[in-house]
Amino acid sequence: MNESYVFYNGKIVDEREVSISIRSKLVNYGLGCFEGIRAYWDEESQQLYGFRLKEHYERLLQSCKALYINIPYTVSELCDYTVELLKKNNFKTTVYIRPLAYKGGEGLNPTLLDEDNRLLIYCEPMGNFSGKTEARVSVTSWQRIRDNMLPPRTKATAAYLNSALASLEVLRNGYDEAIFLTDSGNVCEGPGENIFMMKKGKLITPPPSDNILEGITRETIMTLAREELGMEVVERSISRTELYSAQEAFFSGTAMEVLSIVEVDRRIIGTGKQGEVCKKLKELFFEITAGRNPKYMDYCTPIY
Repeated sequence: MNESYVFYNGKIVDEREVSISIRSKLVNYGLGCFEGIRAYWDEESQQLYGFRLKEHYERLLQSCKALYINIPYTVSELCDYTVELLKKNNFKTTVYIRPLAYKGGEGLNPTLLDEDNRLLIYCEPMGNFSGKTEARVSVTSWQRIRDNMLPPRTKATAAYLNSALASLEVLRNGYDEAIFLTDSGNVCEGPGENIFMMKKGKLITPPPSDNILEGITRETIMTLAREELGMEVVERSISRTELYSAQEAFFSGTAMEVLSIVEVDRRIIGTGKQGEVCKKLKELFFEITAGRNPKYMDYCTPIY
């Protein structure tokens, strides 16, 4: 194993010093929550930028609050630790950052009242996560979990079995990604990303009330569409068949970034190629993540 440093319970340590017990509540019951963050390397300026660190850590602490995982750090402290960790690892490439808060207790009962709360942050290089520029997708037979069941907005580790089952189904059927429906039959999101469609000049995305994760990349894309492309952005429920007749559709997410959807359930979307709106938003997104747009520099935390 190459030398790698992680943050673990207040200190930056060699990754080989960290272990998680086979008896822990994280391993046995999935009692934890996490975040996904990226830091983007800009070759021209030789700078690494943490993208929207503050917003990601605000969401992590909100998840922790909902799940009774009490970690003793502020958003500012978590941002500072992350900058220190990236420097320690001396990354000179785009990086994925994974903070993981969890119950470390080893008792058999699956209780969130366990007071053994732990925080781990690790990082790894990551470029194009999907390896694709366009995706063929299918609606999964697995229904999306609901807020009063296992709340998607908490990014709970246990909730991602729902995502894994959906992905397994569609990947084995020859598709690139899944789309979840809600219990009322509305389009929800992908297994790890939000969804947008364009219709009659409007950019439309499901609302939080349709059990989506309130994505930070999603919010960024909505802002760029309004402020840079002058588009009307609408949050409303989308029916399955309405998606079939979209002019364009695409995913957004920290790992997935912006990915065009060119086919849904063997129906061609638009021209069957990445649409112009998706292309423009993707270009804008990568410009701001690399710190090349002064208007959005408050999204970026320089590491070096």
